Amino acid sequence: MVLTIDLAVLLAVVVFLLWRRRVKPRTRLDTGMTMAVVLVFGVLIAPTAFGHWILGTVGEVAQGISDAGSP
Repeated sequence: MVLTIDLAVLLAVVVFLLWRRRVKPRTRLDTGMTMAVVLVFGVLIAPTAFGHWILGTVGEVAQGISDAGSP
């Protein structure tokens, strides 16, 4: 059985969870990370050549990390 997860869907879940967090003072790093996740999400869902390139690059990195853990 093979389980596949669309990267855009995964980032949508992350954005949703970040959006639902309790309101409390945020650090600059936290705000910057949220902005980066939302920006990458926007690029991934955009039907452009740049969006497809980003998706391929992120997919290759994820595949490399996944392959690094297997014997």
